[in-house]
Amino acid sequence: MIFVQSFLRVRSSYITQTSYENLSDQLEQTGFICYNFRLKGTRKGNGSDLPVRHEQIRSRMIRTGYNEGHRDPATGEGSRMKKTYVTTMPNHIGAFLKASECFAELGMNITRVSYNKAVDSHTLFIDAEGTEDQIRQADIRLTEIGYLQSGETSKAIVLLEFMLKDRPGAVTEVLRLIERYQLNISYISSQENGTEYQAFKMGLFVENEEKLHDFITRAEAICPVRVIDYNHSEKIYDNSIFYRSFVSGLMQEMNLPEAAREGLLVNSNLIMQMLDERGLSPYKTFESISRFAELLSVCRGEAFQPRVSRHPAAKNTEIILIEPPCGSNTAIIRSRGETLFIDCGYALYREEMTGLIRKILPGWNDMKKRILITHADLDHCGLLSLFDEILASEKSRECLALEADGKDGFREQNPVHKPYISICKILTGYSPAAKEKVKGLWGISGPQDEPLAQTGFFRFGELCFEIYQGKGGHLEGEIVLIDYEHHIAFPGDIFVNTHGMTREQKAYNQYAPVLMTSVDTDPELCALERQAFMQRLGTGAWQIFGAHGAKKDYCVRAGE
Repeated sequence: MIFVQSFLRVRSSYITQTSYENLSDQLEQTGFICYNFRLKGTRKGNGSDLPVRHEQIRSRMIRTGYNEGHRDPATGEGSRMKKTYVTTMPNHIGAFLKASECFAELGMNITRVSYNKAVDSHTLFIDAEGTEDQIRQADIRLTEIGYLQSGETSKAIVLLEFMLKDRPGAVTEVLRLIERYQLNISYISSQENGTEYQAFKMGLFVENEEKLHDFITRAEAICPVRVIDYNHSEKIYDNSIFYRSFVSGLMQEMNLPEAAREGLLVNSNLIMQMLDERGLSPYKTFESISRFAELLSVCRGEAFQPRVSRHPAAKNTEIILIEPPCGSNTAIIRSRGETLFIDCGYALYREEMTGLIRKILPGWNDMKKRILITHADLDHCGLLSLFDEILASEKSRECLALEADGKDGFREQNPVHKPYISICKILTGYSPAAKEKVKGLWGISGPQDEPLAQTGFFRFGELCFEIYQGKGGHLEGEIVLIDYEHHIAFPGDIFVNTHGMTREQKAYNQYAPVLMTSVDTDPELCALERQAFMQRLGTGAWQIFGAHGAKKDYCVRAGE
């Protein structure tokens, strides 16, 4: 059984009164020593903060299944467990000997030692095995001799990355700031990378957390700064400093208002907790979220260059497909003098999309604006406020109504998805559509047995679509539109043309799934829906307008 101690000796978690009753069970899954839990009465934090010291919960802070039931052969005492100690030792001969003697006197066995001078010349990782009482005594002794920090101290070594302009003297201002705050540099690394920026990585020994917060704030005025891990095998994330740096990076990248900070902090904390409970490293997840935000940001303004194509669909009908670098496609159907949009992308690109639409539709300002959504994901519904009338399935209408009432939509009702979706909404500036604009036209009463079930018809100009509702493999309320006469199909995200994406779209679709932990609610069910969709296409040459990627030309031959 393993105790894992955080590098700054603090792992802060926020739990409600209800979840506190199940705290012991949750802690068995995390494997972390948590020195300070804050108990909050409600999500809005209007309850009292009740600290729970680590001594009160130590007996439950073990991961089950490691040497379970093993007894010390010498003493016959209860279950033995391992603990990883992150020690800060004085720089003199015999320092490790003193720690070793401490464990030996208590009858504990050192099972692993890890020393990384690149991180810091004083920091040593020690795995020691013993009974719960022996581990408690080792905590006390190591703290007394100054090898472990007490719960009230906040010494740490933090690795920061400074993105500096690649010019003479660029690092000097940062070094002067480090000297002003009297921070010791334990590690430094940098090299040219062929761009106009150079990444300086510096390990700083910090004795005061507030001082580090203030230092990072001042440093961010000089250049972008982020907290990063030491290496890929022993990642150390200080929650409070990591969260602050991570959130500041997102806000700077997306130019977000200060009001967005709290929501990003809270949801970042929820993600970290979930990863901890599952024993997963946070590195890939948080790096992917940062990369996702970067992709969203770099495609704004003049850099917003969607691929626009025109496709004849019938004698008097044209489909204009707008493929943005990030987010869902927007299709514009023009038939017999009428205009209908299908899906509308992220709210983030409101100005860019509005300008583009005005070029495509000169009469945009004066026309009645109608849109049909294939499902209620935020990358399909970000610009709904531009429209006078919103057509959807009954389930999608229900989802949008929940959001309009300030409640969780279908994605967020899944606790695993919720913090990721919440962060994505903040990054993209999503706001729900007004309920009175949304019309739920298609629905199924009772349970749905088939992956795709026919639920109605929709006529627009020359086109007549059969409407099929998916069973929720991608998202509950998803629909597919098929015009059998003109061989036109809009399958939403049930079918995506991954081979017809631009370089920017491929990059976006590499990181976007992280914001939902999975693209599909139920990947296996979505695969069945996709198969059912393809099977419903009759003989002939089809134009399939998926929600991501280019239009796909698909031919079904007789007898296939």
